[in-house]
Amino acid sequence: MKKLLKISLALFGFILLSVSCTDDLNTVPIDEDEKTAANIFEEPGAYKSYLAKLYAGLAVSGQDGPAGMPDISGIDEGFGQYLRGYWYHQEFPTDEAVIAWSDQTIKDFVWHEWGSSDVFVSAMYSRIYFQIALVNEFLRETTTAKLNERGESEELKNKVDTYRAEARFLRALSYWHALDLFGYGTSEGEGIPFVTEEDPVGSFFPESITNQELFSFIESELKEVEGKLVDARANEYGRADKAAAWTVLAKLYLNAETYINESKYTECLTYCKEIINGGYSLVDNYENLFLADNGHLKEVIFPIVYHGIETQTYGGTNFIIHAAVGGDMVPEDYGISGGWGGLRTTPQFVNHFDDPSGDTDSRAMFFTEGQTLEINDLSFFEQGYAIEKFKNITSTGEQPSSFEFVDTDFPMFRLADIYLMYAEAVKRGGSGGDMGTAVQYFNKIRERAYGDASGNISQSELTLDLILEERGRELYWECHRRTDLIRFGKLTGDDYIWSWKGHTQEGRATDAKYKLFPLPASDVTANTNLSQNPDY
Repeated sequence: MKKLLKISLALFGFILLSVSCTDDLNTVPIDEDEKTAANIFEEPGAYKSYLAKLYAGLAVSGQDGPAGMPDISGIDEGFGQYLRGYWYHQEFPTDEAVIAWSDQTIKDFVWHEWGSSDVFVSAMYSRIYFQIALVNEFLRETTTAKLNERGESEELKNKVDTYRAEARFLRALSYWHALDLFGYGTSEGEGIPFVTEEDPVGSFFPESITNQELFSFIESELKEVEGKLVDARANEYGRADKAAAWTVLAKLYLNAETYINESKYTECLTYCKEIINGGYSLVDNYENLFLADNGHLKEVIFPIVYHGIETQTYGGTNFIIHAAVGGDMVPEDYGISGGWGGLRTTPQFVNHFDDPSGDTDSRAMFFTEGQTLEINDLSFFEQGYAIEKFKNITSTGEQPSSFEFVDTDFPMFRLADIYLMYAEAVKRGGSGGDMGTAVQYFNKIRERAYGDASGNISQSELTLDLILEERGRELYWECHRRTDLIRFGKLTGDDYIWSWKGHTQEGRATDAKYKLFPLPASDVTANTNLSQNPDY
């Protein structure tokens, strides 16, 4: 990791870091010992080191953990980390999370009051495009022509071919995040900026891309790299395989009506079945998915990997665990030296569980001692039930590598999600699946949660509303809720109200524009090819 960060610091110091930047970034360090794209690949293993940097871009915030050399500027390094920013955008606008802190505009996410100058919105946008820029540069430097110029062996060329497929997967993942968070483009001249390795590095204004065009690009990229990725569960832990690509495709299709106003549930089922047949299985104990030794579990399809010594950050699962501990909670019980007293949940989300104590549904991981269910003031940690789902302790009671930074991996995609996606796609009319199998998968999840068949349902009881509730119970705090509520028509408006939605304790309807985040005002001003999302 140290070698990787040393290499990447020099290399990435001069590539395109912001897709709408107009300054000339085509500079080369004066120091002859500095590494550049011209000589970096003379280093043994540099290709894999660069690939590792692409994965690290999801996990850490810069070149020197936990802070000190950030990848992006303009925001506290911990706040600007990729997973932490994505968590803000997917959880705070929903019923699953509120925060006590008053850092800049963070509560605006809870209230549905963010605007185009919001620093957290800009940071997420920058993170996404920083990732895309890194991938683009990697692809420029690993073409067949470049490899031939360097006299690389056939063995290495074959490895790099797989690395390129993984890099393209990571770019497609970030473009999917961009589409889901910012994507509004129904006609030419609308949409988010789009850049690939075919574009120049330096001073130019990227063109915008419509949702339909971006949807098609992500779809085609994932289908093209599928054959070059290793089989499901056959890659090194933490790296993408075929199943990771299948999962993004399935999610793209499940949300196609949101993105492009087209039904793609049959296509969603196709890839759900591929994943289900890929050798994955539910773990016996739900809690183990979120502990410090959760690596290599057969349920997890694609994780973001953490280690308390090697991948230190104030974002990621380190943020999720530390910020969720406060009040009467004992930090040592969660494998940390101290809590940050920030994150809780709303009473409406708690009420989705029949028995919030967890005695019936083991997924109800609420800390209630000293906590009130109702939230009269967001600023008090003791108002609102705390959530103790993620912990920096192991399933066997062993000590983590660090009490300051956590070992707990983040399960971005896992099998239980795919089971619920299958059930939803069948219920919404997709072909190629059947209701009996959908209920079977649904009940597998319930049987793990309840410990027996007491929570099982029949085919007649499977409804879309029940699927949405079950997705909340199974997947809360895993960065799915905002996308789910939009798909079910419940994020904005008055169909579903929860505390502090709309900046009132009892909650109220909010404007439909909050289904999307705005493009940063600074980018729209700088790039005349961009148009702002509606009503911002």
